[in-house]
Amino acid sequence: MERVVGDQQMSATGRAAPSEHEILAIGRQIAANLPRSPAPRERIDARLMRIVAGDDALRAALFRFTDVRPACTSVADLGQHLVTLLEEASPTSPMGRVLLAGARPRATRPIAAMAAGAGVQHLAHRFIVGRTVADALPALARSWAAGVSCTVDLLGERSVSEQEADAYVELCAGALRSLAAGSCGWPERAVLQADSLGELPRTNLSVKVTALTPDIRVEDPRRGIEGALERLRQLRDLGQKLGAHVHVDMETLDSRETVLGLVLEVLSEPRFRDGPSAGLVLQAYLRDSPAELDQILAWVDAHPRRVPLTIRLVKGAYWDHEVIEARQHGWDPPVFTDRADCDRNFEALTGRLLDAHPRVRLALGSHNLRSIAHGLACAQARGLDQRDLELQVLRGLGDDLAHALSGMGLRVRVYSPVGDLLEGMAYLVRRMLENTANDSFLAARSRGAPLEELLASP
Repeated sequence: MERVVGDQQMSATGRAAPSEHEILAIGRQIAANLPRSPAPRERIDARLMRIVAGDDALRAALFRFTDVRPACTSVADLGQHLVTLLEEASPTSPMGRVLLAGARPRATRPIAAMAAGAGVQHLAHRFIVGRTVADALPALARSWAAGVSCTVDLLGERSVSEQEADAYVELCAGALRSLAAGSCGWPERAVLQADSLGELPRTNLSVKVTALTPDIRVEDPRRGIEGALERLRQLRDLGQKLGAHVHVDMETLDSRETVLGLVLEVLSEPRFRDGPSAGLVLQAYLRDSPAELDQILAWVDAHPRRVPLTIRLVKGAYWDHEVIEARQHGWDPPVFTDRADCDRNFEALTGRLLDAHPRVRLALGSHNLRSIAHGLACAQARGLDQRDLELQVLRGLGDDLAHALSGMGLRVRVYSPVGDLLEGMAYLVRRMLENTANDSFLAARSRGAPLEELLASP
C-alpha cells in the first residue's frame, strides 16, 4: 500500500500519530477498492436488513423466530411459532404486515413459515462456512488462494457438564489436526505467512473458555480457571506440535476475569513461553478496557516471549446482553452506550497496542472504514512494516472489505464459524443484531451514507 505523507502529530504516549489528512487518504483508498456494486444476492440481503432495521417489532420477532427455528420439527410447528411471534410483536412496516397477513390463515401459513425458515437458513450459510472443518476446507482453501487467511471458530455456547467440555476439547483437537493437514498443500502466500517478527502459522483456531469448563462463576473466577486449565493445556500442547495458532475469544463480561486469568496463567508456564503462537481478545466497548490493557501489557513486560502475544482488538459482540444484564440489576452499563465513545476508545487502544510493538502483535477486528484507516495510518506514522498490522473481519459481513484490503497487499484474516444451525443460533442472532443496529457502520454503509460521513472522526 502506498504511504500517505502528511503533517505528523504526537500521540498521548509521545509516539508519532497520524493526521486526519493521512487517515482520510487511506480511507478513500480502501473505499476505491471496494466493489462498485454488490452481487444480486448481497443486494437482496442488504435490502432485507434495511427493512428489518427500520421495524424494531419485526426485528425482535424474527430474532426470536431464528432462535426457535432449529427446534421446530414440522412446517406446522414452524408456522405456529411464526404467527405467535408476529402477533405478539405487531410489526409496523409493510413487509412485517404482509408476513403476518400471510402467516395467519392456515392455508397460507406453511408458505410463510417455509419462506421465513428459508431466510434463516440463507443467513446461516452466509455467516457459517461449513458444518464441519472437512466441509469448510474447500472454502478456506479458496480464500487462502485469493490472499485472505482465516481463523476457524467452532460454534457452540457454554458447556453445562464435564462431558460437554471434554467433547469440545476433542472437537477443537480434531479441527487443529484437520486444518494443519488440509492447509499444508495450499500455495505460498508471503503476506499471510510472515510479518517483520517472523513466521505466522497457517492453522489458526479460535476457542471459547466457557466451552472448556462448566465451572464459570462470576463470583469465583478461580474455579473456572482450574476447571479449564488442563483442557487449554491440551490444546496448547497440540498447537505446539502442529505449529498452530490458538486464539482464546472473549465473551460476556461475567467470564472475562476467568478468561484473562486462564490465558495468562497457561502462557506463563515455562513450556509455553517460547511458543506456540497464542492470542487473546480486547473488547473496546467495555469502559474499563484501557485498564485491562494495562494489565495485559504489564504481564507482557514481565513474561517476555519468543513468539509475541497476539491481541485481537474488537468493539465487542455482546452489547445487548451487557446492557440488559446491567439494567436488570440496576447497574450502570459496563459498555459505552454511545457508539462514538466506543469508536474513540477503539482508536486510543489501537495506538497503545501499536506502541507496544514488537512486544505484542495487533490484529484489528473491525468493519468500520474509519477504524481500519486510522489503524493503518497509525502503523505508518510509527514506521512499522504494513505486515505488522493484521486486519480481521467476520465472514458474511466483511467479505467485500476483506478482498479490498487484500488487494492492497495487506494481511487479512476472516473469522470463519463452523458448525450446524442449532449450534450457531446465538452467533447468528449476534451477527444480525450487529448488522441491523441503526447506529452501526454497516447499517450506515448499507443505506448509502456519504464516504466523508463514514470516515469522519468519532
